[in-house]
Amino acid sequence: MTATLETPVVIVGAGPIGLSMAMELSWRGVACVVVDDGDGSVDLSRGGMVSIRTMEYWRRWGIADRVAAAGFPQEYALNMVYCTSLTGHLLECDKYPCQRDVKPPASSPERRTWCPQFLFDPLLARALAERPGVTARYHCRVTRCAQYPDHVLAHAVDTRTGDAVDIRARFLVGCDGAASHVRAEAGILFEGKTLGYSINLYFRAPNLLAQHDKGEAERYLFVGPEGTWGNITVVDGRDNWRMTVIGSGDKMDLEGFDPRAHVRRALGSSAIDFEVTAVRPWRRSEMMARHYRHGRILVAGDAAHTMSPTGGFGMNTGIIDTVNLGWKLEAVLDGWAGPALLDSYDAEQRQVARRNALAATQNYNLWVGLADRCKPILDETVEGEHSRRRVGAMLKEGLRMEWECIGVMLGYGYEASPICIGDGTPAPPDPISDYVPTSRPGARAPHAWLSPGRSTLDLFGHGFTVLRFGAADPMPLAAVAREQGVPLAVISIAEPAIAALYERALVLVRPDGHVAWRGDAVPNNPALLMRRVRGAA
Repeated sequence: MTATLETPVVIVGAGPIGLSMAMELSWRGVACVVVDDGDGSVDLSRGGMVSIRTMEYWRRWGIADRVAAAGFPQEYALNMVYCTSLTGHLLECDKYPCQRDVKPPASSPERRTWCPQFLFDPLLARALAERPGVTARYHCRVTRCAQYPDHVLAHAVDTRTGDAVDIRARFLVGCDGAASHVRAEAGILFEGKTLGYSINLYFRAPNLLAQHDKGEAERYLFVGPEGTWGNITVVDGRDNWRMTVIGSGDKMDLEGFDPRAHVRRALGSSAIDFEVTAVRPWRRSEMMARHYRHGRILVAGDAAHTMSPTGGFGMNTGIIDTVNLGWKLEAVLDGWAGPALLDSYDAEQRQVARRNALAATQNYNLWVGLADRCKPILDETVEGEHSRRRVGAMLKEGLRMEWECIGVMLGYGYEASPICIGDGTPAPPDPISDYVPTSRPGARAPHAWLSPGRSTLDLFGHGFTVLRFGAADPMPLAAVAREQGVPLAVISIAEPAIAALYERALVLVRPDGHVAWRGDAVPNNPALLMRRVRGAA
């Protein structure tokens, strides 16, 4: 007999996106079931950079301090090194401080954090275990999904026992990666292009840092006569490393691939001991689901979009997906959303993913676009020395956008969103490496310190928030929110500097911390405004 579970939301996939989706829903008091066919462990760490925006959301969930203290060495220098090998020529080095010395920028209460996936996935899972209303079922594979007028049914099987379970939910969110079974079950096409092919090599090299002269680094990028051919990325700050070999489709064939030869080439010495622990081929792609929603099934993270990891935008873009979607699911389940609110998830997050993917591809193209300048790079000649200086300078200057990308993670906005009310102001510049705070509709509401340790960002999340500066009267808006059942708080702020930062006397902020509307007075028809921002116009 098939067992049946009932829940408001079922989440398929317990990687960083699925776990974050569950964190956002649980923080909102929405019960959910997370299913994954694995056992919850992370054998291979595929990511490590946690963006400032992600840290702001983890601050909201009360786990930012845990992530910062998860176990990666705080004193490890996060430099970027460009070289021919670890014991070969140094081309250039971009010096960045260790985690202990990184301070939050003026535009955020949080800082970018290095926390490898083998640390933060279990951390998220432990935090979820403390939350009421969240059920995690590992060793549980969803085999098919069926939609009905008022629910979706996920049929799953325990991979250890073969026992079947039907999970009945109002909504299903597929967070099951680029090869998403959920997306396929929903009949959603996945479109885009392949950028290249790579192989990840995981290896252990005891005391590696003491055996070369390039110092500590987050990443070592290797250049040979053919151009940029690979990199080594820090995993645990100690003995474990991840190497990426950049190549073409033929390198996906592991039969002719010698992983030890590639590691030895990167090390530049046969005297350094190492052990290859895993080899994983993968395709670098820029793909997007044609729709993020099909009825009661939605997709997020790599199930919705893929991008080159150059910049670390993929996971962090996926976590933005979960926060955008979380408040909208809560609104539907609580009964105050309009019929178009869930549709706005697709409209808004698609433009963020497209923007971030283009930035990632731009970074990748800088990696691989140097081949014609690199032929003499290993030569002990004047021409070789000139090539090393020129390529090093180009990499340092060009790839700085990859490491210094605050504009990508904080500067995104929901331009032309169906649930944001534009005010006719022109869109600001959108540079990768710079961020200018704005309260323009669709933008992330700016951070300012209200008191030590308390940010304006801490005001947002549970319902809408009207920030009031000066004598403007927000009460007509509060009244129509009550009439329409929309949770809304009014907060007055007297500090002139914060008023100048927010630019208008009244600023309506959505539950995800983005501006829905701003003005110096409530418009003549506040009921229409409220219907618009809740998707009911």
